[in-house]
Amino acid sequence: MIEVEHLSKQYGAHLAVDDISFKVDRGEIVGFLGPNGAGKSTTLRILAGFLGATRGRVRVAGYDLAEEPMKARASLGYMPETSPLYPEMRVSEYLTFRAELKLVPRGERRAAVARAMRDAGVEHVAATPIGQLSKGYRQRVGLADALVSDPPLLILDEPTAGLDPNQIREVRALVQRLGQDRTILLSTHILSEVEATCTRALVIARGRLVAEGTIEQIRAIRRPPALHVAVRGDADLALTAASAAPGVHAARTAPAPDPSPDPSPEPLLGLEIDIDPGAEAGQVTEDVVRALVEAGVGVRAITPRTESLEQVFSELTAGDPAPSAAASPPSTAASPAAPRKNRKVKR
Repeated sequence: MIEVEHLSKQYGAHLAVDDISFKVDRGEIVGFLGPNGAGKSTTLRILAGFLGATRGRVRVAGYDLAEEPMKARASLGYMPETSPLYPEMRVSEYLTFRAELKLVPRGERRAAVARAMRDAGVEHVAATPIGQLSKGYRQRVGLADALVSDPPLLILDEPTAGLDPNQIREVRALVQRLGQDRTILLSTHILSEVEATCTRALVIARGRLVAEGTIEQIRAIRRPPALHVAVRGDADLALTAASAAPGVHAARTAPAPDPSPDPSPEPLLGLEIDIDPGAEAGQVTEDVVRALVEAGVGVRAITPRTESLEQVFSELTAGDPAPSAAASPPSTAASPAAPRKNRKVKR
């Protein structure tokens, strides 16, 4: 659905996006992860067609964004971090206006607006002025705006920014539901958002793409996957047996876990086992247990070593400078054309 090749965006001497390339395939929910000021919003504005690139190429749904911008933009719905809403307009009125701007055929607008309100969960506030809505519902209206032309691709910039925990859970569930039949690229700096919502993630720092893959693949970038094993028996025998199991990169002793109520006179030993890159952790776990048991070593517990996503993120983005006023690019938020003063919009 999206193909990005060597994309860069420069503001004077400031390189906001620095030669990034990635793909988002049909049916994926991909998180675009990075600290504030890393280049997430700039990249998404370029992908949505609201900002020109300095260098590089973008294809959306097979259309080159520079050569066929109208066809490319017709395939996507874009929700900026702060949706440009008109507080005096009712929800249905605003969405009808936006559907007209997006060239939804006149005879299809009523159904398109109804569908977008249903999918975004704002049907029951259709007649409410937007200015009277909570922040969470204004976010939903912004999402309905992105949906009103029924695009197969959604680009969402910080969709849960500024929401309380209950509103975050509601929007997260909404994104997961929409992702069942759409491709979604969403930016965030909230790690739990990516873990709960996304099938894959891209990590950007200082304008450069520093990691991509599933959450587990990104966790494994800094340290290989490993197992913690608690055994009873001879330490040398246990190390020899574990080291010989298929898919084991290395085995070493580790601090023993807390004593269990097991009355065995044999000491409780700890092992830490690094898994070969590319090996399947579940299969290696089975092979290690089998090798230890066949060697006569009693296995009391085995657990995967899970790397904190927060720690990995911190290491990947270490040194990312906070955005300064001097380096901040000009505002390019997507703003709808203002409705004419005496404009009548059918409701």
